[in-house]
Amino acid sequence: MIEFWLSAGLLCLLAVSFLLIPLLRGRKVQTEEDRTALNVTLYQERLRELEQQHQAGTLDDARLQTARDEAARELIADTEGSGETKAGRLGRTVPLIAAVLVPLLGVLLYAQWGAIGEVERARTFTGEPRSIEEMTARLEQAVQGNPESPEGWYFLGRSYMAQERPADAARAFEQAVKVAGREPELLGQWAQALYFAGNKQWAAQLDALTGEALKADPEEVTSLGLLGIAAYEEQRFQDAISYWERLVAILPEGDPSRQAIAGGIARARQEIDPQAGAAATAQTPEIGSLQVRVELADALRDKVQPGDTVFVFARAASGPPMPLAVKRLSVADLPAQVSLSDSDAMMPQLKLSAFDQVQLVARISRAGDAKSGEWIGQGQPLSSTTQTVQRLIIDSADGKQP
Repeated sequence: MIEFWLSAGLLCLLAVSFLLIPLLRGRKVQTEEDRTALNVTLYQERLRELEQQHQAGTLDDARLQTARDEAARELIADTEGSGETKAGRLGRTVPLIAAVLVPLLGVLLYAQWGAIGEVERARTFTGEPRSIEEMTARLEQAVQGNPESPEGWYFLGRSYMAQERPADAARAFEQAVKVAGREPELLGQWAQALYFAGNKQWAAQLDALTGEALKADPEEVTSLGLLGIAAYEEQRFQDAISYWERLVAILPEGDPSRQAIAGGIARARQEIDPQAGAAATAQTPEIGSLQVRVELADALRDKVQPGDTVFVFARAASGPPMPLAVKRLSVADLPAQVSLSDSDAMMPQLKLSAFDQVQLVARISRAGDAKSGEWIGQGQPLSSTTQTVQRLIIDSADGKQP
């Protein structure tokens, strides 16, 4: 804010200068007037001297008139131009009062109708966030300052979902709906957050939200994906296939989500017909994701607990430190093979496919904190389009351990 107030102060100083310059010039005018008055006094003294000389007989009438004319010419020459400056003279009181009132009124008027809050928020959002938590904090501050912004509530909800805070995300999406209206996309996001906040238990409210969204937009992708997930969890595999096939048909070619959906369809088909499903799985392309096998070093097996959280993520080899894609497991799941793709992105603007080189990391955190933990395993930088399965062994103490 220092830069803002410095600029405002300079502008006020410039405005005051326009008031003070005439006042300073007025001093010069006063000097000219004083000099003119002195010349008039001298002229009158000269006339009295000439009159005394004439009475004494030292000056005749002709020489008296000549001397009077000469004195008049000198007076006119000395006072030439003073009439114009006198006409332009300003009083001192008015400029001085205005010079004080201008900055004072400027501050008062800006406090009443200015946008200091917007200036402060713009300053807060300067620069890239260093973590998902920092980005979430910025969004929270943004919606507090402008609760009528549907975009702010929407992105805050997405950020909460990336942090696995579905209950908070549901509240954010609900606010977005209240502000922006019942847009199909917002209804789908709200329903998805409610589903995960409710431990994947389907409810009448979710039926109503997804039904309303698809009625307004039959191609609303979040609702179709959610209905497929719910059907799969309830072992209604044919319904899951139906919803996901509709979703695949909508998504553009090259969308990284298509692979994950195709994998879900293959698994659902395998549940219905194991032999046919296995064949479909073998034909499912793996383009657009990294396959990672995560293992725990033997030396650490006695130092960890089965319930300790394991974060497996990919981050840019050269770029922002935030994970581009992340999966969450537990020590009891190890060894495990996971797939990291754009569908696992923590933030929509930071996707795995947007970076040529990435680094794979697996971290064990007893506190469930993805940023720090007790043990870690890291791979060497590799291409984000690598197709071979990468082996990642957790075998070292975490350098970010508190």
